[in-house]
Amino acid sequence: MLKHSTKSFFAITLAMLVTVMHAAPAFAQSLLRDTEIEETMRDYTTPILRAAGLSPSSVDLYLVNDPSLNAFVTRGQNIFLHSGIILQSDTPNQLKGVIAHEAGHIAGGHIVRSDYGNRSAYGAMLIAAGIGLAAILAGEGQAGALVLGGSQQFGQIEALAYSRVNESSADQYAAQYMEATGQSGQGLIDFFDRFRAQEVLSNARRYPYFRGHPLSSDRIDALRERVEESPYTDVTDTEEEQHRLDMAKAKLRGFLEGPQVVFSKYPPEDQSKPARYARAVAHYRAADLRNAVREIDSLIEEEPDNPYFYELKAQILYESGQREKAIAPAREALELKPDAPLLEIALAQSLLETNDPSSVKEAITLLKSALTTENGNSYAWYTLSRAYGELGQDALAKYAVAEQAYAVGDLNRARSFAQRAQQDLPRGDPQWRRASDIIVVSEAQLNKRGRNRGPKPLTFSVGAN
Repeated sequence: MLKHSTKSFFAITLAMLVTVMHAAPAFAQSLLRDTEIEETMRDYTTPILRAAGLSPSSVDLYLVNDPSLNAFVTRGQNIFLHSGIILQSDTPNQLKGVIAHEAGHIAGGHIVRSDYGNRSAYGAMLIAAGIGLAAILAGEGQAGALVLGGSQQFGQIEALAYSRVNESSADQYAAQYMEATGQSGQGLIDFFDRFRAQEVLSNARRYPYFRGHPLSSDRIDALRERVEESPYTDVTDTEEEQHRLDMAKAKLRGFLEGPQVVFSKYPPEDQSKPARYARAVAHYRAADLRNAVREIDSLIEEEPDNPYFYELKAQILYESGQREKAIAPAREALELKPDAPLLEIALAQSLLETNDPSSVKEAITLLKSALTTENGNSYAWYTLSRAYGELGQDALAKYAVAEQAYAVGDLNRARSFAQRAQQDLPRGDPQWRRASDIIVVSEAQLNKRGRNRGPKPLTFSVGAN
């Protein structure tokens, strides 16, 4: 299990944020963070959301580290995709179809309208889950795990089950959105056809996706009829689209599956780019630096403008102890993909290892830039506190620790460090004012928690309506 005591951004992100939460068996998933895969999924999702009349900036997309077949939406316009559904999608069109279906649930207001039985319990469960989710997103997987572990209901995500009427409605929405974007809806039909047997299995034996999304032959037939009327029925994915999915799947397999499993799926004789990508990661995870660098260098030679190849090389070098050598590829990755927060944080982490004041100042600039986009990234705040400490700017270091603690919901620590920072910060400075906000909000929340101690256990029904 990855631990924050490593003090390594790469160890926390792996290029992806992969924090396995053994502390929470009820919710043994974690969220994956990877600029390349997030960008691919966003490129799939944005046109669909626009076709659904939804603002892409208002819909958050999360990647869940879970090999099971599942995708779901929650209140607040959040779409969650399990790594398993990405890995089991043969084509981008299949994955886009699933995303369009989930967008249909949001646009159709199915979550708001559905009756989940005990609404107050469901609401409380989401509050508990939301706190844990915020901690995980902030980079504190273990802290999030502890919160989620205290609310086992979150592990029962099949509670978000839809009625068959809503499912058919979401299918029709999906077909409409795919047609509106000039794409075929055939992928969703193919996806359903692959798992048609799910409808005859017991609920316990079904994939999570089909426990929450009941499947039927009538649904598939109705969807097929709608798709066949579209002028774009025969449109297929481009080679570039297929390649991007294949690369995303190779990267996921490299990080999430055992090295020997990866070498079996991508044997040495396979010299395709996805195969070399997967093997580079697998060699790195097997502590084989020479072969990991050899594979990634071969990819860089063929695609010198691909930022993600340099990102992976930087990670391989950093985690292998060659931290100053990681700076050059990390910098190249950021130059090719400017303003990417995770790449900024990664380069800042490498620069801090030099103990050179000018490099530390550059790291601070990078971290501030990353935090303008991801203000709740606690690891960025933690790294910023280290950087301020390196320069002897103790007041700002304390302020950054307060922000880090606030991001993960550690309100006592946040308040304490904000108060300590205020004592040394010039009154009226932006950081002083922000520290004041943290103190006020933390105290209010802590007082509220004190008044609401001793909640009764939550119970609610699970299953389709």
